[in-house]
Amino acid sequence: MTIALFSDSYFPTKSGVVTVVVQLREQLIKLGHKVLLITVETTEDYNSDDPLVYQVKSKPLGLGTDQFIGIPFLPHLVKFIKENNVDLIHCHTEFGIGAAAIYCSKRLHIPAICTTHTMWTEFYKYYIPFAKLISPRFVTKFMKTFYKRFNALIAVSTKARNYTKNKKMLPKMPSVVIPNAIDSTKFAQTHLTTREKQKIRKQYGIKSKDVVLLFLGRIAEEKRVFELLKICKQIVKQCDTCKVLFVGNGPAYNSLMNMSSKEIGEGKIIFTGFVEWQKVHNFYEMADIFITASLSEMHSMTILEAQLSSLPIVVRDDESYYDCIFNGQNGFLCKTDEEMQEKIIKLIYDENKRKVFGAKSLEITKNFTIENYMKKTLYVYEQVIKKYPAKINDIQIMKELEKL
Repeated sequence: MTIALFSDSYFPTKSGVVTVVVQLREQLIKLGHKVLLITVETTEDYNSDDPLVYQVKSKPLGLGTDQFIGIPFLPHLVKFIKENNVDLIHCHTEFGIGAAAIYCSKRLHIPAICTTHTMWTEFYKYYIPFAKLISPRFVTKFMKTFYKRFNALIAVSTKARNYTKNKKMLPKMPSVVIPNAIDSTKFAQTHLTTREKQKIRKQYGIKSKDVVLLFLGRIAEEKRVFELLKICKQIVKQCDTCKVLFVGNGPAYNSLMNMSSKEIGEGKIIFTGFVEWQKVHNFYEMADIFITASLSEMHSMTILEAQLSSLPIVVRDDESYYDCIFNGQNGFLCKTDEEMQEKIIKLIYDENKRKVFGAKSLEITKNFTIENYMKKTLYVYEQVIKKYPAKINDIQIMKELEKL
């Protein structure tokens, strides 16, 4: 098959969408398929010379993010898609390049599907300037209009499928669940030695006996980073041998640092800023516990990365975590921020439990192998192409996916 992937996110941005799209393309090529990637121009270092990577003109989004806004020139893009005889379009964005995906699909009569990564009707206020002036009803209408133009949707979790199946959205729209996966060989090609871990710790003023709490991801309000910081400030006040590491950047970065000036001065809370994707696994490996208070996830790639790094995980209770975090087995699902603080402190002082939970985390990643993910994705591709222009029977497809 010839597949065209459309994404408004690309390197050097570190996000779940970038990981999913780049990983998917690599795996499809590995399996013998021809794969086009239509994405944005970012920095000069990431301008690809691959003839099948089509990078459109873009502008930095700003707002404290490392995102770019694509401005595709549609006639050239349509020509590119047509010349490569694309069999299926797979979209991973609802913005400029997403609109281009729909345009190419309709203009060239190519089946198109879209993966829903974000619940925009709930979280648009964190991403869009002057969002307070925009009615949630308007956003719902926009998302319905956008999604219904595809032949099928891929949801990364049951939570994501319920979002689009809601009676206010598109209850009759074909939607199937394929959880995110991670290529273990790609994520960490080499593991750090104990000496290398200690070297990185020393770089950030972390002692060998310190227990490191790690948050890695977008430093943004929708991730509830302010609530997480409040928890962490209480924890480091109580635990002398605990350090907190915030890895990443985002619109709330400076505010979070300003609120942590005392703890930063004491070396108890540490901010790294932006870290290149290739170096991210180093921080998982030198940490002891992964933490996040986010309730906005669909199916977190950072959780899978943390599990692959054998870390125990403490999160707020949310449906998006139910297939990868099992309470009391590899971490804790906490009903409140206060409970989260309590469970983290218990783990800090229980090294044996951290080891048991970490081992279970690694075991659970077997449910999210890249091989299984590709089998399910390709099956959906084949069924959508086979049924086009009619839409698939998602109930039947879901049953078949369970067998794979």
